[in-house]
Amino acid sequence: MLTNGGHRLDGGELAELDRRFAFHPFTALADHERNGPPMVVTGGKGAILTDAAGRDYVDAMAGLWCVNVGYGRTEIADAIADQARTLSYCHAFSSMASDKPAMLSARLIEMAPVPMSKVFFGNSGSDANDTQVKLAWYYNNVLGRPAKKKIIARERGYHGVTIVSGGLTGLPGLHAGFDLPLPFIRHAMAPRRLWEGHGLSDAEFVAKLADDLEALIAREGADTIAAFIAEPVQGAGGVIAPPEGYFAAIQPILEKHDILLIADEVICGFGRLGQMFGSSVMGMKPDMMTVAKGLTSAYFPLSGCMVSEKVWRVLAEGGSKFGPFGHGYTYSSHPIGAAAALANLDLLESDALVARAGEVGAYMQERLRAAFGDHPMVGEVRGQALIGAVEFVADRAGPAAFDPALKVAPRVVKAALDRGVIGRALPSADSIAFSPPFVIERAEIDRAVEAFRDAADQVWGELKRDGLV
Repeated sequence: MLTNGGHRLDGGELAELDRRFAFHPFTALADHERNGPPMVVTGGKGAILTDAAGRDYVDAMAGLWCVNVGYGRTEIADAIADQARTLSYCHAFSSMASDKPAMLSARLIEMAPVPMSKVFFGNSGSDANDTQVKLAWYYNNVLGRPAKKKIIARERGYHGVTIVSGGLTGLPGLHAGFDLPLPFIRHAMAPRRLWEGHGLSDAEFVAKLADDLEALIAREGADTIAAFIAEPVQGAGGVIAPPEGYFAAIQPILEKHDILLIADEVICGFGRLGQMFGSSVMGMKPDMMTVAKGLTSAYFPLSGCMVSEKVWRVLAEGGSKFGPFGHGYTYSSHPIGAAAALANLDLLESDALVARAGEVGAYMQERLRAAFGDHPMVGEVRGQALIGAVEFVADRAGPAAFDPALKVAPRVVKAALDRGVIGRALPSADSIAFSPPFVIERAEIDRAVEAFRDAADQVWGELKRDGLV
């Protein structure tokens, strides 16, 4: 990196600039202001990142569940550059159209796991879920149902961080200090087997979750509830897959009460679970779908809200009541984002990366269970295809959680980083996540799993040394 004066900055100087001037998300702000970043990333190739000091790291998280095709894909970089040279920007207001978003819209509708009608483009999963709520409200206003506005999400669900989507997210740490969630949001029970379903069969756990949802709807009144939003597999909330039969049980409840189902495919979409969409894996039949992350493999910010013909027809009829549709962003249908997405989807298909995610994911699941299944502080190893998690507990038999003040999972992640592997401690639980690029090699999975097993052993030893277990 060069400054205006032509001086090449080293890693320490870059870290100092970051410490002094960068405002980081999901960060202990005072700690960062004192200590700066643990590393400054300057390059990436495949599943490997390189820092300013030249050290390589396995990225076991694909960034934030998003760099699915891996780093350094020149096919996407070239598509972005070509589009920037040809048409760097075109807005989508007042029916204005450009070529790449039109092509991408058609491709997404063709790919959708259930019939969809139209795509609305935004910038991130957060704003897309915010848009979905506005669409659900608009839908019910057009139908003359002004009271049908509440949204049910799930505890431990992650749907973003805007004022609306941050409230939909069922993690208390994202609400603290922000006056969230807003009053129209409710949360149903999370399908966490380790805690909510401990000792229950799948059928018993499904019945418990369905009863919880029915009771919530009864308390609130079905005529006040617009939609239910759910990830096929909950990501940041803990990599939580529902028990067999879960969506088959809850979808009739939603249909009975005329409640729209929004599938948040931001993490699962485009191959993470070994099929193109998580809705297919879990048997979901959504009325609306949210996509982002894997849509461009994070090479450009882009999200999409897909809506079914049932929803679209009502939205289109709203013009006679409310005039032109009054929602959109400056960067909706950005041509560079659409070009990046088209190139990314080409790679998923030409390199058979969705199937590869399933195959390599099966290997990752085996390695995680072999490495952590017998660890004295591991309560559960879970996941599916190329997404997994390990949850640490103070007592496996209970189970009993660690005191959050011990920060067990963050300590394990830090110890793994020292060993050259990037992972993530998930919020509001002592869980670590694995969600690597689809192009990761088996030897790189081995390196990541071994580093985290060694890191867990280190932290377990520290806890025993200090008399905390």
